[in-house]
Parts: sequence; C-alpha cells; structure tokens
Amino acid sequence: MTRALALIDGEHYAPVVRAALEELPYDFVAAHLVGGTEKLRGDSDYGVVLAEDLDRALSEHRPELVVDLSDEPVLGPRERFRLASRVLAAGFPYVGADFRFDPPELQAFPLPSIGIIGTGKRVGKTAITAHAARLYARDRKVVVVAMGRGGPPEPEVAKVAPGIDALLELSRAGRHAASDYLETAALVGVETIGCRRCGGGLAGSVSISNVHQGAKLAVDLAPDLVLFDGSGAAIPPIETSRRVLVVNAATDRDVATGYLNGFRHLVSDLVVLTMAEEGSGWEELRDAAAELAPRVVATTLRPHPAEPVEGRTVAFFSTAPESAHDMLAAHLRAEHGADVVHVSGSLSDRRTLIEELEHIKADVFLVELKAAAIDVVAEAARERGVDVVLAGSDVLTVDDKDLDAELLRLAEEAA
Repeated sequence: MTRALALIDGEHYAPVVRAALEELPYDFVAAHLVGGTEKLRGDSDYGVVLAEDLDRALSEHRPELVVDLSDEPVLGPRERFRLASRVLAAGFPYVGADFRFDPPELQAFPLPSIGIIGTGKRVGKTAITAHAARLYARDRKVVVVAMGRGGPPEPEVAKVAPGIDALLELSRAGRHAASDYLETAALVGVETIGCRRCGGGLAGSVSISNVHQGAKLAVDLAPDLVLFDGSGAAIPPIETSRRVLVVNAATDRDVATGYLNGFRHLVSDLVVLTMAEEGSGWEELRDAAAELAPRVVATTLRPHPAEPVEGRTVAFFSTAPESAHDMLAAHLRAEHGADVVHVSGSLSDRRTLIEELEHIKADVFLVELKAAAIDVVAEAARERGVDVVLAGSDVLTVDDKDLDAELLRLAEEAA
C-alpha cells in the first residue's frame, strides 16, 4: 500500500478520523493536526503517530503522498492552497476528497543551470531572462533554452541573432516569428534553443513539451551555464540548479502569492518583482513574497531600442496597458531622443492593431518582439518603406537591492 501522511483537524471526532484512516486505501505512517479544538479530547487516539511539525514529519516519515482529511472551518481555500504549496515544494503529492495536486516532474540536468519562471503571462519574464543572459555572457558561454506556446515542432538552435528579414521569412512560412527564443536570440545574441509546450497545470506542469530534447541540444553546445526560460506560469520540466521567479508587482497579492503560486515562491531562490512603479503599492506584495522566498528584488522595465532612434519620429508597439503609455513615451523621449508620435499596447490584439496602423505615420516602428510584431507590424512597415527597430527592456531596480549581484550569486551557486 501507498505510504501516506494524514492531515487531520480537531473539528472531527477522533473515532471518525481513526475509522477513515483504517478504511482508506493507504498505509498511514503518521498524522499531523492542522488546527481546530471543538471535538478534541485529551484521550484522543488516532491509531497512528501524531506529528507536531509538518516539515519534520515529511522528512522523517517520507510518505509517498499527503492525504488531507481536514475541512472548513479549519482549512479554508486560502489555507488549503498554502498547505498544498508547502507539501508540493517538499516534493510530495497532495490529495483530498475530490482533488489531487502533484509536483511537476523534473528531469535531472548535468550542467549548471538556472530556471526563470513566472506567475503568468506578461510579467516581464523574458525581459529578466534577456537581462540575466546578457549579464552572464560577459564572462561565460551561455545557452538559453526557451519554452513557448508557439515554439517549433523540433527544438531549434538560433546561433545567429535573427534580423527583421529573417523573422519575416519565418512568419511568411507560417511560423510564429515572435517566439520567446527568437526574442532572446535577437536582443542578446547568445545561442538560444526554441522549444514548445502545450497546457499548463496549477503547479506549473505541462501537458506536452519537447524541452527534454532541447536540454540535450544544450548539453551538446558545451556551455558554462544554461538558462531555462519558462512559459507563462508553466515551469520547464528540468531540475535546474537554481530558480528565479518573476512576478508582476501590479498583480493582486492574494493571486501572486496565493493558490499554487505559493509553491512557485517556495521553490525559487530569488523573486524579481517587475512593474514596481512608484505609488503602485508594490511594497505590500514584496512583503508577502518575502514570507515565502529567501530574496526579493523589485524592478521596473523601460524600453530600450536595439538601434539608435534619436531625432526620428517613432511609433512604439508593445503589450503595455494604456495607463503606462505616457510614461513609456516620456522615457523614449528623455533617454533615447525619440520623437514619439504614437504608443500602442495592441500587439496581442491583431484586429485593433491593424486599425491603429491605418492612421500612424512615423519614420520608425519600434516594436517589442511579441505576438503580432512581425506578421502585422513589420509587414506593414515593409509595405510603407518604414524602418523597423526591435525594442528590448532595461531592468532598473527600485529598492536598495542589487539585482545583478543576486543573479551572479545564483550563477556561482549553480556552478
């Protein structure tokens, strides 16, 4: 029978719990009381060892899974997800009356590696990956393995940074020419391996992916360090040496650190908050993240043209919300000398984007390499004879933490 640890509460009479432990198809090696006092008596006998500390019980008894026999009011949804996150982070499945959560299955990897994952889409994860790759590439051979929902059917190595013409050629062949691996290759210039995945579980598992094959290609390239770039909230199915979690600081705290995002925090060595704009209240999320992860650094992201745009009229295309458009335009004017005539946040909405393009006149289309950047914006630019410049992101810390020092520390630990 499967060895199990039971989570029980004092809202159930001990004889009822004991009967459940005997009837359920598990070999219960211990139980942990999670709370509740109403039906507790001094002589309560559950027929198994009672463990006072959950983490110690998991370590000492080494169950194959944890069975939750508690309920409201002791464990509400928030408390139950927090417990599930702790159990999954320790490497054990978490099972209840009508649910089961399993930790992602991660394949061993022989080289120093860092996983960079997110709590969802549009959190700035690819910007953090690019920043880290650029930093590490100063004195190391770095390979990035990027997993995406539009990745290639077989893992693909980008050894040369693709230009706009090469990206247009991919798009015209029916490929997704704004996949994360192409963005990293184009903006950083390190060897990048593109992979695909479909589906994403609450704890970050994927339904299918070809990342394992991509990892083998990475080993063949003999790098000093491999970065595994996640996709949305999905985690690359690789056991990396260290892990960075990227969180949009504008996300509701209970979402960003609750549900099974608590698990993502617990298994990460560093949390990077992005979009931590002044006056946004990001400090509350930082404090909540710091209860789960050992280190938290808050940052903002600002567009950085890959080529000079000084003195030219510029239309900037992004996925940024409208509330950020004026700030982004001001930054491009002040820091890069651009004459910004339009800011769009419609790269992920092709219909709206096409309507916008009908009314835009500019010398340069400055574009983030995401969504419809190539098949819509770059195509329109070619038709009009307008220059296309890719935009990366400058990552700026907003507290007294040193992001680069933290990233370098992780690389040293990974080695």
